[in-house]
Amino acid sequence: MTALTRPTMLLLDFDGTLADSRAWALQAVNEAAQRFGFRSLSVDEAEALRGTGTAALLRALGLRPWQLPRIAAHLRAAAAAAMPPPLFPGVDAVLARLREGGIRLALVTSNSEANARRAFGAETAARITDWACDAALMGKAARFRAVLRQARVPPGAAFAVGDELRDIAAARAAGVAVGAVSWGYATPEALAAERPDALFRAMEEIPARFGL
Repeated sequence: MTALTRPTMLLLDFDGTLADSRAWALQAVNEAAQRFGFRSLSVDEAEALRGTGTAALLRALGLRPWQLPRIAAHLRAAAAAAMPPPLFPGVDAVLARLREGGIRLALVTSNSEANARRAFGAETAARITDWACDAALMGKAARFRAVLRQARVPPGAAFAVGDELRDIAAARAAGVAVGAVSWGYATPEALAAERPDALFRAMEEIPARFGL
């Protein structure tokens, strides 16, 4: 994809991509560890895990896949009850530029739609036309496919943006080009090793990628 090729739709992640929720997430996971009996993480351990994938995180926590749905539901409920995370600087302006450039915006996140809307505020939330929230921890590729089917957008006309290794894997599984942001959960080095179609190091690079 060249700098001037604009997708029909942008599939946007929320936590770590548009919203700075990493500190809250660590606190929430450690509180869930006390409730559900898995091990908590120190700040240093959490930082070290940023260069790894989901499997390594589950091993570090001592979790099995069958435990995830219950814990994920608990974390979503905790997020819904918490204050909304702050947006990264520049999000409002970037989403405005993308919409003004004719790109349809979809939010695909395991966070709740209500929490995301509170974080955005009414004006910025109105720029999002498609909401695929409250997803399970696994299965993001399926959510990408569902959003694209509903919007009647072919995968080749979409572009996903996320901050984790699993976001890259999900986009590729759905046949969608993908860009990774360097300011979220995974380290820039870990993201670069997966060779995304773009590695964004500043918020304004996202619309610039599409000539906006």
